[in-house]
Amino acid sequence: MSTPLPLARCFLLTLLFAALALAQPLAPPDRDAPGDEMIQAYLAAEARRLDAKLLEGIVTLADWEKLRPQYEEEYFYMLGLAPRPEKTPLAARVTGTLAGEGFVVEKLHYQSRPRLYVTGNLYRPAQMKPGERLPAVFYVCGHSGQGRNGNKTAYQSHGIWFARHGYVCLVVDSLQLGEIAAIHHGTYREQRWWWLSRGYTPAGVECLNGIRGIDYLQGRPDVDPERIAVTGISGGGAATFWIAAADPRVKVAVPVSGMADLESYIGNRVINGHCDCMFLHNAMQWPWTRIAALIAPRPQLFTNSDHDRIFPMDANDRVSNRLERVYSLYGASDKVDAMVSIGDHAYRKDLRQAAFRFINMHLKGDPRVVADSETDLVSGSGKDKHYPIAPEQLRVFPADDDLPKDELNTTIDQHFVPLAKVAPPAAGEFGAWRDKLLAELRRVTFRYFPERIPPAKLDKKLVDDDFRIETEPGIVLPLRYASVFKPPARHERVVLVVRGPDDKEAFSPFVHRTHAAGDATYVLAPRGTHETRWTRKNPPNYVERSLVLLGRTADTCRVWDVIAAARHLRAQHDGKLPVYVAGDGAAGVLAAYAALLEPEIAGAIIAAPPLTHADPAAPQLLNVLRVCDVPAALGTLAPRPLTMHGVPAEVLAEVRRAYEAAGAADKLAVAANSPERQ
Repeated sequence: MSTPLPLARCFLLTLLFAALALAQPLAPPDRDAPGDEMIQAYLAAEARRLDAKLLEGIVTLADWEKLRPQYEEEYFYMLGLAPRPEKTPLAARVTGTLAGEGFVVEKLHYQSRPRLYVTGNLYRPAQMKPGERLPAVFYVCGHSGQGRNGNKTAYQSHGIWFARHGYVCLVVDSLQLGEIAAIHHGTYREQRWWWLSRGYTPAGVECLNGIRGIDYLQGRPDVDPERIAVTGISGGGAATFWIAAADPRVKVAVPVSGMADLESYIGNRVINGHCDCMFLHNAMQWPWTRIAALIAPRPQLFTNSDHDRIFPMDANDRVSNRLERVYSLYGASDKVDAMVSIGDHAYRKDLRQAAFRFINMHLKGDPRVVADSETDLVSGSGKDKHYPIAPEQLRVFPADDDLPKDELNTTIDQHFVPLAKVAPPAAGEFGAWRDKLLAELRRVTFRYFPERIPPAKLDKKLVDDDFRIETEPGIVLPLRYASVFKPPARHERVVLVVRGPDDKEAFSPFVHRTHAAGDATYVLAPRGTHETRWTRKNPPNYVERSLVLLGRTADTCRVWDVIAAARHLRAQHDGKLPVYVAGDGAAGVLAAYAALLEPEIAGAIIAAPPLTHADPAAPQLLNVLRVCDVPAALGTLAPRPLTMHGVPAEVLAEVRRAYEAAGAADKLAVAANSPERQ
């Protein structure tokens, strides 16, 4: 790697730390629940497996370039930006200006989409030549709580430095910590698990806000549209990756402490130190470095600190090494550099010097050492904190009454990602309708499933009626045969009941209601429930959030368990008996998706299912609401038998339309012992 002289020391330090760095966990592992060790081992193994796939099957630049369009489409999808949002009018407005020594600040806002406001401060030189177009920097702020003033005010010294050195610099508030404060912590602490089913992550908002911010900069007469950089630290470092990977107009990227890898986030629990804006929903099962690799071959300075607990050095070294391999495909190893500072998670002098110099070098052709990076810094702490410009003076909306009444910022999670609108199939069109839904569910919701999930393996027989089965490597679950029922003269079918997490007894009233003469009834407690439950702390919801970084959810894993168990039971009965799956409430929805995805499952019996994945009680499956909702999923089970207990008439009617279109109306039954809910 070609390293400019002032960074040579940093590169040598990187080599030193590469030799010394060990895995740096954020905190001790949970050990309070019986399933903790099992799930944590599974998560760590899957994280290592995905991280190792960055250049799998890629040897030449042609290999990479062939896949790149696919990667770009997947990337936008995982951010919740597919279909790509329309570039609506920015409606930009400057609400005030401030004059400083050698610079001017414009207080402005724009709308990245109608009613989604982005507040920012634009710093520009006080004196400019007529018609002059300057290089520009889009500056993304980290997690600095500045209340009503917005987190942009904490990073004002960067805007001042760039303006004094011949740049136009736009410093913008983030969604959560801006003047119009919204939420970054939906799954971290707010229990908004429907974000997963909706495909919403605040990372997508930060990315869109950056893309539209570049639109704004390019539209200014004082900006050279061919010379734009993006930079920021921490949350701003992550947003730097989001924006630069999405927008080729970014010519230089300097993320500071903004990325680890899956091995670190998951295996070492570093995810617990981050909010949701730091992550996309990894539905396509990417190695995390691929995000940074999409910036190649444009200049990129990968910057970090050696004692940063939330971006540890072991992960830093792995990402840096993988990133350089991608740049080498382009013959552009001189365009990517790594810089390591001594200290914890902070923006120190050497980090500022390196960032400013790298941007100077690639936007101005000026490689000189930066000697004045410490000018006009924010200093002190608490009540004694000193700012070059009083934060209140940098407000875009000076008074609370000035805040826009039509803003969508605070409810953007309910609007950002379009929901699917699935019309029932017409007569004769059921097959195409079903196949389209199933293909899209496999592409974006159950991507990590193979074409056929293998039958579970018998791990250990405990007693005559209690078994342990391995549904996936390392995942061992209890499976119980319902010997409470009188054995029939001969079995006619197998019924696999999915045990709900709140079922106090394995053989619940639902099991008794479902069992019929001739049934061989089994009860499965899928992973994360009962004997395999894991520790749940809110925040940070470690297991559930880690699974999203692996391209799945706890509930998609449970669907896997049901399929593996069903195939195991079919094999145990020599493939001679049909296997039905059954469940009450959310467990019934899991059973239905298992039947949808596995042709060996003959039918389903469900009771009182949640009617939409937007319901907090429903199973949460990545992106499912971008494809369909519960009624459509139930309809796709046609022509296989489906028995439903306690379903509202309007939902039953929607499912019935699908069954009628399939010519299988007789296969849909409403259980007589449980009337429809009105």
